[in-house]
Amino acid sequence: MTTMAIIGAGPGLGLTVARRFGREGFSIALISRHQGRLDELAATLEGEGITARGFTANVRDQESLQGALEAAAEQLGPIEILQYSPLPAKEFMRPVLETVADDLRGPVEFSIYGAVTAARQVVPGMRALKRGTLLFVNGGSAVRPGPAVTGTSVAFAGESAYAQLLHDAVKEQNIHVGQLIIPFGIDDGTDEHSAASVAERLWTMHAERGDFRVYAEPLP
Repeated sequence: MTTMAIIGAGPGLGLTVARRFGREGFSIALISRHQGRLDELAATLEGEGITARGFTANVRDQESLQGALEAAAEQLGPIEILQYSPLPAKEFMRPVLETVADDLRGPVEFSIYGAVTAARQVVPGMRALKRGTLLFVNGGSAVRPGPAVTGTSVAFAGESAYAQLLHDAVKEQNIHVGQLIIPFGIDDGTDEHSAASVAERLWTMHAERGDFRVYAEPLP
């Protein structure tokens, strides 16, 4: 059995994605900063017949993230799928004219350093498996910078560039890298915006291995 690791797992999209991929036979490694919440999510999935376990990590702490992914692979099986989708902090979203250099440190550590650390940790195992998928989930500011969310706009752009380069570097090794752009609020009352709909799109990205960048819907 192989594993899907969800970085930024929570009770919304993370849990729904875990259910979708868990139904396909993957073990689920849930990774975030709060062990108690992770244990609750894992217990919910286990009650539904899905093998799951929580691993604490802070994406801004490279050692903790590497350790969580290593422990997940040891306890649940090799990581075949990685989803990088931690939710940015509110303080990352300052207007451009109020943003100073130090304000970008957190977003860059969160979206770029964390993404690179995670990918570097799991790609060797995917090469050993001779297959793998890395899914990066971002808001619309990753491709259309927003003046009120400067930190995430800058950091998401860097994450996007890295993910695109990674896609080009590993596509001949049966490893697919995809980025999903979600320009709406998940579970905002529209069926097409439900967590289940987004999870299904992520499954399709893994299963069909289409283009690098996929839009959950066109940008307004």
